[in-house]
Amino acid sequence: MNEDIQFILDSAKESMDAAIKHLEKQFVNIRAGKASPAMLGSVMVNYYGSQTPLNQVANVNTPDGRTITVQPWEKNMLQEIEKGIQIANLGFNPMNNGDVIIINVPPLTEERRRDLAKQAKAEAEDAKIGIRSARKDANTEIKKLEDVSEDLQKNAEIDVQQMTDKYVIKVDQLLDNKEKEIMTV
Repeated sequence: MNEDIQFILDSAKESMDAAIKHLEKQFVNIRAGKASPAMLGSVMVNYYGSQTPLNQVANVNTPDGRTITVQPWEKNMLQEIEKGIQIANLGFNPMNNGDVIIINVPPLTEERRRDLAKQAKAEAEDAKIGIRSARKDANTEIKKLEDVSEDLQKNAEIDVQQMTDKYVIKVDQLLDNKEKEIMTV
């Protein structure tokens, strides 16, 4: 196989892998009822004037399936962390006991589960769009190659389509698993 074609296929695969990785990261942020430190992954805290991720100013733990504890490395950061959690608008009500911030993760209502499932579907659709975009870019690059026979170009386009199909199936599997996780009470 022509090395230009191989390069195009490799970069398409990288883009598709990136779409899957992004989807997995987004799915971690969609909570399925069980407490997890990742739920606070998007929380930013004002740390001496600069916005800093929560996990860089505190320990985040889950002592049980319904509770998240946030223990700041500096006690004077308690209010800032509490404010950061509220600003992140995750639907949590942080309680500050003077040493640690405790967050009780409420059980999900049926309606909230449906909303989360919709959100998961939207993220999966975004991933599919990213995968199809990588396919389009690869096919465009393949068509631009001048020193390659038509047969090689057609075969490369078939390879790109097979790769696309494989990644779309992977997205569907990830979505199925996430929906089961969300809907399990």
